[in-house]
Parts: sequence; structure tokens; C-alpha cells
Amino acid sequence: MAQVMEFKLPDLGEGLTEAEIVRWLVTVGDVVAIDQPVVEVETAKAMVEVPCPYGGVVTARFGEEGTELPVGAPLITVAVGASSLPEAPAAQAAEAEGSGNVPRPLIGYGEDHSRPARRRRVRPVTAAVSAPVVAAPVAPAAAVAAVAAVAPAAVAGPVPVISPLVRKLAKDGGVDLRALTGSGPEGLILRADVEAALAALRAPEPAPVTAAAPAVAARGERIPLKGVRGAVAEKLSRSRREIPDATCWVDADATELMATRAAMNAVGGPKISVLALLARICTAALARYPELNSTVDLAAKEIVRLPSVHLGFAAQTERGLVVPVVRDAQHRNPESLSAEFARLTELARAGKLAPADLTGGTFTLNNYGVFGVDGSTPIINHPEAAMLGVGRIIDKPWVHEGQLAVRKVVQLSLTFDHRVCDGGTAGGFLRYVADCVESPAVLLRSL
Repeated sequence: MAQVMEFKLPDLGEGLTEAEIVRWLVTVGDVVAIDQPVVEVETAKAMVEVPCPYGGVVTARFGEEGTELPVGAPLITVAVGASSLPEAPAAQAAEAEGSGNVPRPLIGYGEDHSRPARRRRVRPVTAAVSAPVVAAPVAPAAAVAAVAAVAPAAVAGPVPVISPLVRKLAKDGGVDLRALTGSGPEGLILRADVEAALAALRAPEPAPVTAAAPAVAARGERIPLKGVRGAVAEKLSRSRREIPDATCWVDADATELMATRAAMNAVGGPKISVLALLARICTAALARYPELNSTVDLAAKEIVRLPSVHLGFAAQTERGLVVPVVRDAQHRNPESLSAEFARLTELARAGKLAPADLTGGTFTLNNYGVFGVDGSTPIINHPEAAMLGVGRIIDKPWVHEGQLAVRKVVQLSLTFDHRVCDGGTAGGFLRYVADCVESPAVLLRSL
């Protein structure tokens, strides 16, 4: 006999609490093997194919494409066991007959067959309470009128009304005098009592308030702040809230750096990128100024200096900005760094980065020069302590060896957490980076 196993959205790591279904890879009735991917989801960090730990026949899917599910929510159910294959057609036949006891593919996400049932449950309750709910808050007389509408024979005997004008006013307004309690002597119903009941009946309902809401929403397009955009917004906002950052910058003559790269690439072998050379300069600078490869533990009120440089680099993709991380960058040479940058960039553009590829960075290199800009004051990638920004490398007039010449100039900026160091440390780091850019031979002393 088959056993139906429920597979829930697993914890995808690094504090991720939800994921959005991008594409189902299986349908109800499909036979799946153990560890076969069944759905592609998008987390705040990457696109991930989720494998199922069970083998058998898919009996239900939970959630349509575009649905956001929390970690621990059901994804699919699988009939596991030798008899699961023969039982699948029977289950499908039961579903075709409209049985409410057989799981549907999208239980709990608005299946059409479930909506009438919900309306049949809700409508009688709404009808029964709608009159008193609307009338009760207005006035005591209105509350009595509402009760009379439910039980019109609640009062017997003569109605305590003397004035014919009061009777006519009540009749024309549709007020049941038997339901009113008079405010006059010995309960006599006065004209004021009838007018109060009429005012309660004619009081405007709160419907116009709800009708005005769509008008506000229609003023502009609303885009959900979720996925990569939501994660970026949360992280940058937290950085601004917690980190007292400062920025310093300097222009550098990158002519010699570009010539060195051309010489490296001329000897054959894998090409060395400018980003890889800058990364190698960063790791050397961090070895000299380890204060910038640290993080702040607010709970313990401590600065934690980190032993390894896990270098993040900003990459713009169709899904937005992501920051892949090169592990142990301090142990890599320019050729290894170039290869790892290329690998992670390709995965980022394909949306195939794993959560582990996007977390754990200790320092970030941001090459915003690819967007054709010279400078920036970037926001630190929390919980890191610093970020080096690199502008475009362009020809500019520059004084070189006492003569005005056209040189390749780049602007470098360093944004740092002022809690981990003072301006002297930050300035020393940036000056060392600029010296290596202007004269790559300086880097040879630390290799």
C-alpha cells in the first residue's frame, strides 16, 4: 500500500525565510526519483532548483507559479511505495469526479472548486449579522429597530403614541413604533424618538470609505518589494541604520597597470581581467590594514577581525544587483581570480548562483566604472566594514614626470565603517591601493 509523503519547502540556508515559485518541473501524476528537482524557486539571493527526497508518484502540488511560500510550507505530496504507481490513475479518476476527499494540485491556493463552498459558509452568517452590525453603533433607537426586524412580534398591546403626526411620520419613514422605547412620560413615544430612529436608518454606511482605497492605489504602479529587490532594500537600509560610514577618494594614473595587464595577456594563457588585478591589490592592502577586513558584533560590543578575505564583487544582472563572493581571495593569484570572477559572473547572469555563493563576504570590490561613471559613495555591504569603488579608466590630461601628458586615469573611493578604524587607516589603505595602480611594481614587495 502506498504511503503519501509531504515534502515541505526546506531551509535554503543563510537565514532565508521564504521563496517564490518560479517554475514547476513536475505535474500531478508524474513519477519522480529520489533527489530529482521538482520546482525552481527564487529566494532573496538566487534561483534554486529544489530536489525532492522521496521517490514515487506526485499526488499534489501546493502553490502556483509566482506564489511566495514560507520555509516549512508544503510543496508537493508524493505517493511512495510499490503500489503507488497503480493507484495513481484511481486517484486521478476520483479527482475527475469532483471528490472533496482527494487532494487537488493546488490545495489552499484558490482552486475554483473550493470557492462556492466558502461562499455558502460565509453568506448566511453575513446576512444574519449585517443589519445589527451596521445599525448598532449609530444610536439606541436604531438598535431596537434592528432587533425588531429580526423579531417583529417582540411587543404586544397598544403603542404608546398620542400624536397622529408622530404616527404618520413613523409610517412614511418605515419605522416600526412597536420597536421604539419612548422618551416621554410613562414611555410615551414622541416626535423626537421617531426622528432619531429615522436618522439612524438614513445614516450613511461605511462603504464609501472602502471604495476610496482603489483610487489611492491607482495613482501609480505598485511593485512588490520582494526577492532580490527586497533583499537589497533590507540590507542597504540596515547598513544605513547601523553603520556610521565615511568615504574618501583619490585619482590615480592607471597607465602602468593597463600596460602590465597587456604584457601579462601577451604571453598566452587565460586572460587576466582588470578586476582581477584590482582584487589582488585589495588583498595585499588588507594584509597591511586588517582593520578593514572586519565586522562589528553589536551584541558583544566587539570588533571582530577576520582571518580570511572573502572578496565580494558587485555584479548587475537582469534580476538586479547581486554580490557573489570569492572565497579565500588572499590565496589566489590574478589568473585564479580572473577565472573565479568569470565563473561566478556567468552563474549570476544565468540566475544559477547558490545561496552559499552570495554570502559570507568580508570586503567588497565595486567596479561601477562599467556604467560609465567616475565616482560614487557606495553603501557598505552589511555586515562588512568597507568597500572599494572603482570608476571608469579614461584618458585625461595628467602631469607625468614634470610634463603634461594624456594618461589613463581612474578615480578610487573607499567607504568604511568609522567604528573599526579612523581616517588615517582608511587613507593609508586607499593610498597603498593607488600606489599599486600607478606602479604595479610596488605590489611585488608583498608577493
